[in-house]
Amino acid sequence: MGSHPPEAETMETVTPRHWLAQLAKREQRQLMRAAFWGVLSGGHTALLVVGLAWLIDQIVIAGRSPTSLVPVFIGLVAVVVLRSLFQMLQETCSAQASLRIRQYARQVLLDKIAALGPVWLTRQQSGALATQAVEHIEALDGYFARFYPQLRIVVVLPLLILCVVGWLDYLVAIFLLLSAPLIPLFMALVGMGAERLNRDQFMAVSRLSAHFVDRVRGMTTLQLFGHTQAAQQDVWYATDHYRRLSMRTLRLAFLSSAVLEFFASVAIAVVAMYVGFGLLGYIDYGPSPALTLFSGLAVLLLAPEFFQPLRTLSQHYHDRAAALGAAESVVAILNEPNRVAVPPLPPESADVLIELDDVTIRYAERATVLSGVNVSVSAGEVVVVTGESGSGKSSLLALMAGFMAPSRGECRLDASAPVAWLDQTPCMLQGSLADNLRIAAPGAGDVALVSALQRAGLSELLARLPQGLETTVGERGVGLSGGQAQRLALARVYLSQARLVLLDEPTASLDAATEEAVIQSLLEWANEGRALIMATHHPAVMAVANRRFECRSGRLVEVAV
Repeated sequence: MGSHPPEAETMETVTPRHWLAQLAKREQRQLMRAAFWGVLSGGHTALLVVGLAWLIDQIVIAGRSPTSLVPVFIGLVAVVVLRSLFQMLQETCSAQASLRIRQYARQVLLDKIAALGPVWLTRQQSGALATQAVEHIEALDGYFARFYPQLRIVVVLPLLILCVVGWLDYLVAIFLLLSAPLIPLFMALVGMGAERLNRDQFMAVSRLSAHFVDRVRGMTTLQLFGHTQAAQQDVWYATDHYRRLSMRTLRLAFLSSAVLEFFASVAIAVVAMYVGFGLLGYIDYGPSPALTLFSGLAVLLLAPEFFQPLRTLSQHYHDRAAALGAAESVVAILNEPNRVAVPPLPPESADVLIELDDVTIRYAERATVLSGVNVSVSAGEVVVVTGESGSGKSSLLALMAGFMAPSRGECRLDASAPVAWLDQTPCMLQGSLADNLRIAAPGAGDVALVSALQRAGLSELLARLPQGLETTVGERGVGLSGGQAQRLALARVYLSQARLVLLDEPTASLDAATEEAVIQSLLEWANEGRALIMATHHPAVMAVANRRFECRSGRLVEVAV
């Protein structure tokens, strides 16, 4: 399955900013199209306010009647309609791009989790992973739907408005040009604090999700030991911590918006004072003597439109901070080295289903589990692996199943031999018995399902159930005993077409009679040409094996049967 350890893999470390940039490149055209429509919408706004200033000048100063200006009114209505259309196109393009980016990002995250494998998942909290796959990915929406297009709009639209203002009055244009950098400066200063707060907030909600799920799952144990009240207090404290972080983030957002609005308002007020004193004749410098009602009113109306793209960007700047905070937790998973084995190599012998050549199994945070493992298993063999708890039996099966890569050596698997796996804690889904069985064979009919249950020793249970195969099974096997859940998982193995079957304590939690029936069913599988590799402590299972290995002092030793 691979000759290189995960630690030796050369993989580029991705930063949150780099990852967001990579995602944006996938929808670059659509996002630029959204920015283009946004510039057109803003341009039509500027055209609208200039037209209104001209209309007022014509009515008040030139004394023209409103009826003579009907075509201009109609033109301005058309401008309003076009502006609304362009704004709708901008929002549609950005929303579509954001949706596709989030779908892709979620798929990448789920693929990475699959590549990390079940061994890595056992050390993670399902609540935290669910939050990262749902809420953290959804937090990218504001960045791509609003901030990213606005970042392009703010480069073009203010310059366009500045040119119009400069044509009307260059002093106002110079003042706007000097005051404009204040808003991006304060955006950057506020953004550094907002990014840290958002990162802490996303970490808190991940911990809260995991904390709550763990307490719910362990409610029975907590009740037995009388710690339900303490568990409720723990959840309350975690929730209150998240509330405090959320309020701090909101306070910063409101405060930064107020500061930015203040500077924009001061700049607009200064323009209004200049226009007023210029029209009254108190200012006679530069273009001031040439100010008219039209030019003065136009630059006064254009001043807010000049700052509007910057103000909008500042409002969406928190979307950027939220996206960076969410991306950091996702990137932490993406930067993990893959632990699932690479695509298998065909074994040298056609009869061999799996072959281990000088394999070493080692975890990053632990010492070497097994080393120097050399094993080959052919079709029809029944192999038993024994040893003390923690000696490496389950790790060896996980390696053979492809859940992890060897730290050294090669694991060669027949590519045409599907693998079936049954561990000590089989996964049960919320649904019917049939739903859980069809995980292994989606197209299996009821007759095949009943046959698999009979071979697994569940025929009596099936006969007692009024709803038969449609009987509901709770999540994690709620409603079934430990032995019944184990046999239901074994029935799934029977339904599969696997030629190589890996079983970790297949007869655990079974009584002697049921254990005998299960063993006989397993032997029938071996007679059909399938290979069975079982980790077990049970003498009855050891007795039917034709090969036996023992995990002893970090080595795998074959013992005579």
